[in-house]
Amino acid sequence: MASHADTHDHAPGLQHQFEDMKQQEESVSIGMWMFLVQEIMFFGGLFTAYLVFRSRFPLAFAEASNHLDAFWGGLNTLVLIVSSLTMALTVFYAQRGNRNMQVIMILLTMFFGSVFLGVKVIEYTDKYNSGLVPVTGWNKKTKGGDVQHAAEPVKRDSAFAIPLIETKVEAAAASEGKPKPPNPRGEFQWNYGTHVVDYGLAKEKETGKRYLTDAERVGYFTNGVFDPDKYRDKIRIFYYIYFVMTGLHALHMIVGLGIMTWLLVMAWRNTYSAEYYAPVEMSGLYWHFVDIVWIFLFPLLYLLGRHFLHS
Repeated sequence: MASHADTHDHAPGLQHQFEDMKQQEESVSIGMWMFLVQEIMFFGGLFTAYLVFRSRFPLAFAEASNHLDAFWGGLNTLVLIVSSLTMALTVFYAQRGNRNMQVIMILLTMFFGSVFLGVKVIEYTDKYNSGLVPVTGWNKKTKGGDVQHAAEPVKRDSAFAIPLIETKVEAAAASEGKPKPPNPRGEFQWNYGTHVVDYGLAKEKETGKRYLTDAERVGYFTNGVFDPDKYRDKIRIFYYIYFVMTGLHALHMIVGLGIMTWLLVMAWRNTYSAEYYAPVEMSGLYWHFVDIVWIFLFPLLYLLGRHFLHS
């Protein structure tokens, strides 16, 4: 009968604090699920903050969301879905002790993760250049320019005189060739119109139904007059939430790539087999969790209020 020491000698990957591989695998699995639960609670607080502010200022949130590029967000969604497939195949090949395919699948997973981060760099750079980073001093600082030629905010009285709604393409074409207002301090700016709130106010005038929430009636107006600065501040809240949520998600992706690098080294050494593949499986759980979080972030941040542009 094999001794306890013999079991430790012959079971691959068995750590000294566990009696056997079954106990070790159960402990590792419970630990990972406990970690993921607290991660869900962490992101849950951010999602709650998003839902609270969205319910109070839905039109401003839709306005800000419509300025995000849904193409890049959709591309990143596709990239992460494919990366989940390659991660699942990594576990599959680890269970069969196929070292070469493990290495290939891990490299593909890392490639897709890197593509995701590259797209986020493109998006963040665009926000930096456009003055949409909500922290003063963190936007591109520009001087000079003819402010008079820039698009002026539309002033409205309490009678709600509403201009025609432009599509995003029409608005971009109309502003082509017009210099942007200078931004010497790198402040948050919003120079992209108020199409969504225009739509809501026009519908109220047309149908007599309420399209603005009580918070919006207070938050967008000063003495019954639409206030572009107050409206911009509500849009700024959206971008605070956008950068916090996508930034923390990107940080989790960077951690995931670090885990994949370690996993790649271990797989190259032919560490994992049908008897010992728990590290690969646990790494896969973390990677899938990060992917699932993005599946929720994409529609909430990028697709909010898109129908207003086609009304």
